[in-house]
Amino acid sequence: MAIQTKKPMIKETVGGMYYNFNTPTANGEYNPETYEESTNKCNNIKNISTTENAESVVIKASGEDYETVSQNENIDMAVEVVAFDKKDLAKMRADIIGEKGLNRSGRTSRRPFFAFGKVVKKVGGGVEYAWYPKCQLVENTDDIATKEKSFSEQNDTVTIRAYSYNNEGDKKVYVDSEMDNFPEGLTEEKFFAKPILTDEDLDAAIAPGA
Repeated sequence: MAIQTKKPMIKETVGGMYYNFNTPTANGEYNPETYEESTNKCNNIKNISTTENAESVVIKASGEDYETVSQNENIDMAVEVVAFDKKDLAKMRADIIGEKGLNRSGRTSRRPFFAFGKVVKKVGGGVEYAWYPKCQLVENTDDIATKEKSFSEQNDTVTIRAYSYNNEGDKKVYVDSEMDNFPEGLTEEKFFAKPILTDEDLDAAIAPGA
């Protein structure tokens, strides 16, 4: 039997961050069919730490382990940023934006859903593009320290939680240039022009003139 030696690409850096707010249904529920016309891009990421909150259950039959079923409940991403657009952060937090300039924050509210996208760049030119179509902001830090003689970064972290966006329980869609099925002609700009949830969305993104 032959031996195949593989040499996967190593990660080089995180790329840009993308997000697009979902337009909810009339009763305020997530609607996978509608997002805002424009996607927002920010080149402000220092680090993304991703945690998949999964649970595995062992099914027993005839006194033996019959099968192990794993279910991914949600995905948490702690995104460290050097800065974040204040208007969009307030929207993610469901803050009340006052017409006269006085904004209110902290009351019980229903935070909006949005699609979140990230880029992984690899040594050698490889890339991974990913969309998390149904996300909410669950936590954010707002730390500030005194100014010292030399400048030091004062970064914040936003924690984004990704939920299932379809009946099958999918939470992430992605393409990876190391895989044979990476779409020909796909660019970062085309992939993140709007949230992609289905094969048809991907076809539309790479169609001529898209």
